[in-house]
Amino acid sequence: MIEIRLLTPEDSESFWQLRLESLITSPETFGSTYKEDSVRPMEEVKARLAPSSSSFILGACTQDGRIVGMLGFKQEQSIKVKHKGFLWGMYVNPMFRNQGIGKKLIVEAIKRAKSADGLEQINLGVVTDNASAKRLYQSAGFIVYGLEKNALKYNGEYYDEELMVYRL
Repeated sequence: MIEIRLLTPEDSESFWQLRLESLITSPETFGSTYKEDSVRPMEEVKARLAPSSSSFILGACTQDGRIVGMLGFKQEQSIKVKHKGFLWGMYVNPMFRNQGIGKKLIVEAIKRAKSADGLEQINLGVVTDNASAKRLYQSAGFIVYGLEKNALKYNGEYYDEELMVYRL
């Protein structure tokens, strides 16, 4: 049984373990690297986990409290783009994949994001060769609206990202 819940600063150690795992397991799909994130101070991680009406991180937790999946949301803050938010950092531990956890994280993120003041759409970027992630986002109602060539560069290799949107 997996519970999807809002993560808080008290979850910082478990969350950060999963974050670092994600950067080792799937380095080409994230904008950050293990090398960069492994030296972040825990106080910075705790601050990142302080939820607000425009920013939060969800965790997929086992009955014993282990975080096995995560997904972040942040609403833009500038006046002209405040109608947009974005999902970031989606990851589910490989042992827990294909159980609907990713979909539950997305559904809960959309539900919570709807309460953000003035939000009209949620954007995300997904590496083009990550077919399972693209199917997951499409199954949740996201549609492709663009392509960013060479969006990420890791170990000398470029990765394109499809840009997707969910309109509220």
